[in-house]
Amino acid sequence: MTYKVVLCGCGAMAKGWLKALADTPALEDCLTVVGLVDLDRTVAETLSREFNLHGVAISTNLDAVLSETKPDILFDIVVPEARRTVVATGLAHGCHVLSEKPMAVSLVEARELRELAEIAGKLHAVVQNRRYIAGIRRIRRMIEDGVLGRLTGLHCDFFLGPHFGGFREQMDHVLLLDMAIHTFDAARFVSGKDPLAVYCQEHNPPGSWYRHGAAANAIFELSDDVVFTYRGSWCAEGSPTSWESAWRITGTMGTLLWDGFDRFEANIVTGTDGFFRGVTRVGIPMPANEADLHGHASVIGRFVAAIRTGDRPETDGSDNIKSLAMVFGAIDSARHGKRVTIAA
Repeated sequence: MTYKVVLCGCGAMAKGWLKALADTPALEDCLTVVGLVDLDRTVAETLSREFNLHGVAISTNLDAVLSETKPDILFDIVVPEARRTVVATGLAHGCHVLSEKPMAVSLVEARELRELAEIAGKLHAVVQNRRYIAGIRRIRRMIEDGVLGRLTGLHCDFFLGPHFGGFREQMDHVLLLDMAIHTFDAARFVSGKDPLAVYCQEHNPPGSWYRHGAAANAIFELSDDVVFTYRGSWCAEGSPTSWESAWRITGTMGTLLWDGFDRFEANIVTGTDGFFRGVTRVGIPMPANEADLHGHASVIGRFVAAIRTGDRPETDGSDNIKSLAMVFGAIDSARHGKRVTIAA
């Protein structure tokens, strides 16, 4: 079955989505882009030429393009402030909607979008593409297999210094809202735990080229007595971590380290006496499903599969709102200087 797609928001992020379609035969065969929408028509026209999308409807008016093309799916790649209007418009036209993150600019709006999707009987999911990489899938499988024993803690470091320019450098809470959600979502995913509370300190370090909130330190309480800590900065130059963060995961039987690139190390306790008990190095299992290792292509593929089967995709709004709640819980904690209970 082939699905018609309209893409709204034709800036730099849209190229990653369209490249995923072009490079994945299974997606290219079942998805046909029929419309492009952007506030700047020339940006949409440039994107259509770059990806050879000849004959598609191009406009600055989303409602008009949806009425004209009657698509099955809307790809929402707009700036966060425009997300609610774009998603609501897509759902009102009978589209399933796949959105760029964050799901919304507030939990109130996120809840509204969940309700609108339920009323429309359509899917609204979020592109948490960094779930769909080998490292995250390998960690999740190891935790599920119980190799580390009972999970006790996840600890992540994120230190990079990207100079984006544009809207990110003017955002409030830029690290927490625009980037940290990837690590928060991954921690929730690999652990299988729910967020309960957070204490967070946020600041904008001297020399930061961001207007606000380029660094943060957070301690999350997760279900089943698991602790998740996050240390991050988007203006830390000189010795960068991976975009996926550097991880230390502890359990009652051992520890797993992942540098966010290709280096893993896992040791479990095998000794029975001594001041420090002896440990044995163990291997990290491979991902259970190769189809889940391709970032955007995997997210889009799973979204299409969910439409076909009537299931909810892994990153459906009903799930992703929990990761968003971690972000806004951290922001509230930083604002008020106290521990905050998280409620999605």
